[in-house]
Amino acid sequence: MNPYAAFLGNQDPLEVIASTPGRLTELFDTLGGNGVERALAPGKWSARQIMCHLADCELVFAFRLRQTLAEPHHIIQPFDQDRWAANYESCDAHTALGVFSAVRNWNLQLIKSVTPDALTKRVTHPERGDMTFQVLIETMAGHDLNHQRQIETIAGQSGAASA
Repeated sequence: MNPYAAFLGNQDPLEVIASTPGRLTELFDTLGGNGVERALAPGKWSARQIMCHLADCELVFAFRLRQTLAEPHHIIQPFDQDRWAANYESCDAHTALGVFSAVRNWNLQLIKSVTPDALTKRVTHPERGDMTFQVLIETMAGHDLNHQRQIETIAGQSGAASA
């Protein structure tokens, strides 16, 4: 089951992941230095922390995409996002956005280079079950949209965000 599929809807996942770095840049320009420290609610991540999470996830997706292509039926290594987030106080939004954008561009080059057969390559996520390379791409896009909406809400540009 792909929990991020609902965020994607009928949108083209490749278009979503290609546009995310630009949209995040716009949002962080809107938020400014103080705004990035605002959160949706007490106890929720700030916009800066969400950006750090997105940078971490992009590194994870980079590994997962490449392992899926390289291994006969790769088993994904899950990670505890809250434990990773424990280190976000030492990270700034500008650096996180730079990492995210650079690795996303690298991932896009890989994704655009794969054959149609590669899109059906199987991979297993221990918590989500069997997936394909295509589902990984869709997951990236839905994950982007989920967190992008959260940052839009923080920036006052959207009426609702998902938890």
